[in-house]
Amino acid sequence: MSGYSIRSLLVLLCGLISLTTQKDVPDAFRLPPSEAVDNVNPLIGNGGDSPNGSGGMIPSTSPPFAMTRWVAQTSENYVSVTPYNYTATSIHGFQATHQPAIWMGESGQVVLSPGAGQVQPKFDDRGMSFTHENEVITASYYSVNLNAIEGGQILAEQSSTSRVGHLRFTFTDTRQPYVLVEATRASVLGSSDPHNLTYPRGSIFINPDTREISGSNPERQDFIIAPVSTPAEHWSGYFCARFDQPFASWGVSKNNTLFDGQTSGNGTLLSGYATFSPEVVEVGVRIGVSFISVEQARKNLDMEIPDGNTLEDTATATRSAWAEKLELIKIKGASKDQLQTFYTAFFHTLQYPCEQSEYGQYYSGYDDAVHQGVSYTGYSNWDTYRAEWAWLILFAPDRIPGMVQSMLQDYKEGGRLPMWKNIIVNMLPQVGTHADSLIAEAVLKGMSGFDLETAWEAVYSDATVPPVNDTTTVWNVHYEVRAGLTSVYEEKGWVADDIHSESASRTLDYSYDDFAVSVLAGLLNKSEEELFFRQRSLQNPFTIFNSFTGFMEARNASGAWAGPDNGWTEGDKWAYTFDVVHDTPGLIAHKGGNATFVKFLDEHFDGGHNDHTNEPSHHIPYLYSLAGAASKSQSRIRHIAESNYNASVNGLSGNEDCGQMSAWYLFSALGFYPVNPVSGSYVVGSPFFDEVEIQFPLSNATSLKIISEGAPSKPFVNSLTINGEDIPGPIISHNQLLDGGRFEFIMSSRPQAWGSGILYSRDDTDSTNDQDKLAQYYIAHLELR
Repeated sequence: MSGYSIRSLLVLLCGLISLTTQKDVPDAFRLPPSEAVDNVNPLIGNGGDSPNGSGGMIPSTSPPFAMTRWVAQTSENYVSVTPYNYTATSIHGFQATHQPAIWMGESGQVVLSPGAGQVQPKFDDRGMSFTHENEVITASYYSVNLNAIEGGQILAEQSSTSRVGHLRFTFTDTRQPYVLVEATRASVLGSSDPHNLTYPRGSIFINPDTREISGSNPERQDFIIAPVSTPAEHWSGYFCARFDQPFASWGVSKNNTLFDGQTSGNGTLLSGYATFSPEVVEVGVRIGVSFISVEQARKNLDMEIPDGNTLEDTATATRSAWAEKLELIKIKGASKDQLQTFYTAFFHTLQYPCEQSEYGQYYSGYDDAVHQGVSYTGYSNWDTYRAEWAWLILFAPDRIPGMVQSMLQDYKEGGRLPMWKNIIVNMLPQVGTHADSLIAEAVLKGMSGFDLETAWEAVYSDATVPPVNDTTTVWNVHYEVRAGLTSVYEEKGWVADDIHSESASRTLDYSYDDFAVSVLAGLLNKSEEELFFRQRSLQNPFTIFNSFTGFMEARNASGAWAGPDNGWTEGDKWAYTFDVVHDTPGLIAHKGGNATFVKFLDEHFDGGHNDHTNEPSHHIPYLYSLAGAASKSQSRIRHIAESNYNASVNGLSGNEDCGQMSAWYLFSALGFYPVNPVSGSYVVGSPFFDEVEIQFPLSNATSLKIISEGAPSKPFVNSLTINGEDIPGPIISHNQLLDGGRFEFIMSSRPQAWGSGILYSRDDTDSTNDQDKLAQYYIAHLELR
């Protein structure tokens, strides 16, 4: 987004004002003490003037990688709409959401809605007004004062564990209290027409003796999610809510009609409710959720928040889980806004992939059955392979084995690795098979605990087995596969635009994925396969390089150029001409050398072509450094960070996409970025802060200190030393990070010669040696092998 609209600026202003006037967090919910967690602002990225101009984030309370996130409900969410939006003025309940990103669908949610007086089952009728001044929003605790419909106030408080929500409602000067538990609603199909509805049939059960309301909700926004090949006919979201007060009365609502005294029901627009004695002031409820059964939801409840645990206990445990992660990084020399931006970004990166298994078992939509093992969902691989996965390897390495093994289980149960897995199965077909990159990077960086032979089998299948009817498949299919693999790509090196959609992007993505396959082959000592896929990865990108225009361009099967605007995925010829991250030296050579490549980068940025709101542009500012113009990288990176990230509700210029937007900021703030994720290296940029101390969980060192005094006002790097050794160019390795010690940047307010030989020489000659070293590393690298 090149600039904010007037409406966006107004929302931004309102957001900044409101955020400074929120209620203070009660002392009981500040334990354990943690400055890092205090700097998380879950409202960042909730604003924006359109779905594409929003971060799509919500102020949820859940621990890292939680199966379910609990959030105040201001909207009935669907694809392109989140359950909470900062512009709303009423809250209609508290929702257990499984929507992983704003462009994904909801699945199997449950909503708790407190009220007083007449039970209101209909969404529009049950909303209660509130103001942001009466909210408390943290990573582990949320509260809000609601104006009850028939008078009085309801204080709603919320925390949660991975599979259990914990809520407490305090009624002041209200009519008789009640809580409604919504099982099913009208479900919006797609995003273009909110009146295009379907009506899932759920179930509800009320047991006054145990003070429980349980049930199921089979909602899946199938227009987006469901591939025909995997109907997942027996899937539902299940729940079990247990209250701490006896029921005065109870009933079922069907199609917004109340049936007092009923204890069960099935059907559409279905809810259960319980009222409480008029003398009751406070009602607590814990609600377990499951993808397996109501009984499993009840077990999850007993395992995670057993009887006797208070809301304060739950919030403390969740805050502790966040503190354990966020306190791994300590920052000096940052403003309050910068601290909030940084730690909220860290918070965003530790949400996905999220847990799908439930104490050793999980439901699989691939074969509609329950299996033993660990499982995750929410894999936005086309986005997250770029930097989010590298961030998780550094800061959540304990999760990586399970996340990789989960992908391999998907392969065994469904025949393919996941592409965009959202609870049930693959969905939202995208180009490329980037699970290949995730697996190769994990192995390259020393991760273990998963089946390497199955990993190779799955990755090799991606690279060699086409979809059914490959020569006639125009669009993609609903599983990870390379459409166009056999029609032209294997023979000529490109995906044909007159046969397949998004052909140019596919060609480049397949080439990168081939490189990832070659990396994994090398690590597994499969030298023949390593050579084959390495050669294919280095040759094929340039089959679509049009030397007459200087841009990548789609080609038809005949070899004819298809036109500069054809064949792109969420980008254009500008973004994708730079998309050869595994062979930047080769790209530079095709553009005529360092000087002309740097000029081309200048044209890209100065011409307004860089779109940081979407992922294909994320690595581009770092390419200056690989062409001997590091100071230009440093300047561009600072400008992008300042223009696209801040501590307001509009603090993300584009969709978060399961952590990738934030991962770019985090890496950039530290001073390096994984341009080629399967290289084992990072390209140096411009650190943002005076000092950062990092404790990597798998590091043998005490810590890594990144010293860059004056960095907040001095964006340019004069020199870099690692543990006293001069680093002559802008490349550092993964091992250097884990070895820890002291990275010391000398910063300057003016561009410097370090890493910028092309800018300080009369021709390319002076930077040839440095460029040769970079080429050598990127093509014959694998230093970690």
